[in-house]
Amino acid sequence: MVRPPYQIWPGPAWPLFGIQATRALEAAALSGAPAHALMQRAGVASARLALALQPHARTIWIAAGPGNNGGDGMEAALHLQRWGKRVVVTRLGDPESMPADAGASFERASQAGVQFSDAPPEQWDLCLDALLGIGATRTPDGLMARWIGQMGRSDAPVLSIDVPTGLHAETGAAAHTCVKATATLCLLTLKPGLFTADGRDASGQIWLDELQSQIDPDQRSSMPTATLAAAPQTAARSHASHKGSFGDVAVVGGAPGMNGAALLAAMGALHGGAGRVYLCALDHQPGGAALGLQPELMQRQIDQLDLRAMCVVCGCGGGDLVRNAMPRLLSGAAQLVLDADALNALSADPQLQIQLRSRAGRNLATVLTPHPLEAARLLASSTNQVQCDRLAAARQLARDYQCTVVLKGSGTVVAAPDHLPAINPTGNPRLATAGTGDVLAGMIGAELAAGLAPFDAACAAVYRHGAAADQWAGARTLTASGLARSIARAASGGIPAGN
Repeated sequence: MVRPPYQIWPGPAWPLFGIQATRALEAAALSGAPAHALMQRAGVASARLALALQPHARTIWIAAGPGNNGGDGMEAALHLQRWGKRVVVTRLGDPESMPADAGASFERASQAGVQFSDAPPEQWDLCLDALLGIGATRTPDGLMARWIGQMGRSDAPVLSIDVPTGLHAETGAAAHTCVKATATLCLLTLKPGLFTADGRDASGQIWLDELQSQIDPDQRSSMPTATLAAAPQTAARSHASHKGSFGDVAVVGGAPGMNGAALLAAMGALHGGAGRVYLCALDHQPGGAALGLQPELMQRQIDQLDLRAMCVVCGCGGGDLVRNAMPRLLSGAAQLVLDADALNALSADPQLQIQLRSRAGRNLATVLTPHPLEAARLLASSTNQVQCDRLAAARQLARDYQCTVVLKGSGTVVAAPDHLPAINPTGNPRLATAGTGDVLAGMIGAELAAGLAPFDAACAAVYRHGAAADQWAGARTLTASGLARSIARAASGGIPAGN
């Protein structure tokens, strides 16, 4: 039975394959298929999805590159013309220099009477981007760049075959000139770059067709570069539960003038399911206003806490004062989430870094939650270098500091020394507002306090945090405090967040 393409959306876990792994799986698929069969299947799959996306399209422009991605596009052209569409193919490169399969597809399309042109049609209802595939190293320029510009200036939808041209399939870094697709049809494998960095903006709706490939399941399962995180399971709470059943979280932060960040983290922990939440303000001032906003919170000083019996979330609004608290927390806290100013203190102090690494040897759980600038400081790198390969940056941080790392941003990456990295599929630009990261830190603390392992706790909290933003109602502006209060409803599938 021929399987239809899968539409990829938040839900089950999906394996993601980098360029080298995809090439190896492609070679395995080719060895078990007749000559040219894989490209023919790719063409049929692309043509079918094109019709599904734009069934009433009359004129379809196919921009074909000089390699096998262009061959996939020319195969699609052949079928679309047979199905009654007016197809115009613009092609780059000399047919004699094409790879063998792409050359065969060019001959098939030519013999079928497909129209080849030096320029796109004046009007088109759908464009197929078949310019560059996963192996391309060139930056789109010249005629290719002009065609990409024409795609962007049109209101007609764009279907990219395998990856949008100009997007790096593995890292998600986009060239200056990059296709912004309405939909992307991945062939054979899902690529991690579609789900992080610039990938989410460039790829649109993502589909997968495995091209009827007969690949050994053991070989496929051993080669992923990362996974697309799955929706976490929500365990039912027993009637015999009490507030001590779900763990204690202490939030250490809130230097003078920055109490709001610590309060948001505490709200994230509380609404994320923690049994008890303690707010430990570093300015040592009474927090009557905070308790008025969230009276369930309890106030404590750090020296009143039993660090061995709780999860500590440290750094939210901590300022320079947080440095004084960190040695004790690093040495004594059973579970520790380091965010914001705690990460800045860590990046500037080698002794704190030594203490952090020693926690792994004592089986003490630690999660770091940097945004790209904080990650760059921890790596003695630059934000641009981090964003150019977010998976590599997250893996390096996890190795260097021997803990779980949550690299925040579009397609948040969760990495740990003993796990395949996970890319989170939920969330949207509404999260780009002050305080949402503090809420996430508290949520991770709640998952840790409830008994999840650090990597699982981070994946679950990041997914739920993004899902709450995805369910935010209507055009209302998302605020961090509103997000925190919406978490329980979003996780349970109840009233949409923001109502």
